Amino acid sequence: MAGYRIGSDAKGVITVNWILIIMSIISEVIESTKAIIQGMGVTLSYIPKRKWTVEYPDEPVTVQPRYRGQHLLHVDELGREKCVACYLCAAACPSECIYIVAADDPRPPDQRVGVDERYAAVYNIDYGRCIFCGYCVEACPKDAITHGYNFELSVYSRADLLKTKDDLLITKQLQSKNYRVALSHEDVDSEYKEV
Repeated sequence: MAGYRIGSDAKGVITVNWILIIMSIISEVIESTKAIIQGMGVTLSYIPKRKWTVEYPDEPVTVQPRYRGQHLLHVDELGREKCVACYLCAAACPSECIYIVAADDPRPPDQRVGVDERYAAVYNIDYGRCIFCGYCVEACPKDAITHGYNFELSVYSRADLLKTKDDLLITKQLQSKNYRVALSHEDVDSEYKEV
């Protein structure tokens, strides 16, 4: 293509290659300008919208139904612990924050601590290490552990992040009153709300 010439002027010979280069630069500038205008359009569309701020703790925070808060250890209808200390939750935990000590309870079923002869004498979760992934909930064959909605885990001492079985049992855990679970038609993921 270098041999083709446009025009016969000896001083200002323009080849086809230069024309193609100039055309590609112009098309890149046009495409970049379109992308910038499109991005600024999205940004500018949020300016007139009113921001939605929760006056926490005066107003309750709305959380999604699948929110993963502090864990709950469940009991059956007779008040016996469902956990059989199978260690599956501890094995599934990628951050290794669950510590369990199993114990046997040979008493009759109506007098036992748990639903089976084996129960968790010690069940600790270190929230300084927990990443709230939910693998422990998925691994549990007895549905003994789930995530609750309690998100108020702030403490002044790192040692207070270690929660024992008494802190996690659903019958003993203090739940925060500063939240409500969103209904299925509500959208609470967005940072901006139209009020």
